[in-house]
Amino acid sequence: MKKYIPRLAPVLLILILLLIWQAGVELFHVPLYVLPSPLQVIRALAEELPTLISHGGVTVAEALVGMAISLVLAVFLGIVMDCFPLVRQGLYPVLVVTQTVPMIVMAPILIIYMGFGAAPKILTVVLMCFFPVAVSFSDGLAQVDEEYVNLVRSYGAGRIQAYRLVKIPASVPPLLSGLKVAATYSISGAVVGEWIGATQGLGYYLLRVKNSYMLDRVFACVAVIILLSLGMNGLIRLYQYQAFPYMRRKANAQRF
Repeated sequence: MKKYIPRLAPVLLILILLLIWQAGVELFHVPLYVLPSPLQVIRALAEELPTLISHGGVTVAEALVGMAISLVLAVFLGIVMDCFPLVRQGLYPVLVVTQTVPMIVMAPILIIYMGFGAAPKILTVVLMCFFPVAVSFSDGLAQVDEEYVNLVRSYGAGRIQAYRLVKIPASVPPLLSGLKVAATYSISGAVVGEWIGATQGLGYYLLRVKNSYMLDRVFACVAVIILLSLGMNGLIRLYQYQAFPYMRRKANAQRF
């Protein structure tokens, strides 16, 4: 029983907070337009579920495309930066600077140049997800023991083969770590892009119900965004555990 307590503790804490929230709303008669109760949020979620699924599908599609583009760009630039240290010295600070600009500021600029279609939303996802993937993969490549590279080179492997046989496989765990972070950001990135200008998506739905002071539907939409973000992160974790059994064994050993 003791081994399950650490996993149940967060669930119990959330349930306690929800009960306090529900009791506070009922005790102080807080109106719906100020703060809905958890039961009102659940009721709104059930009533709006078909609409939320429709808008959520658009947001997830934008997030997946943005994630795919981020992965391709991160792998390409990570290899380039590892091959050419001068490129890394010049490009790495630029990547860091890009993360200091809030996406809520960049989104309107992207819409000015790219219109109100899916492109600016996808690019917003790319800008939010690219950095953690690129940095994780680049650092993973830099930390590979050069003795392994020298070993395959001594057997006649070229530079490309050394990357294919040693460096890239060794950098997959750091890459997946960056992907897990980026996956969590991907839904938020798509929602931010939809806030500025869209006709569908969870960001558009959230803005519409917020302007109508339907806070129960606002909280329901936020709950869906949280669940989708966790789901995106869970997909990466599932792939990691299925593709790399030793990681699954390591996680199980730490759990018990």
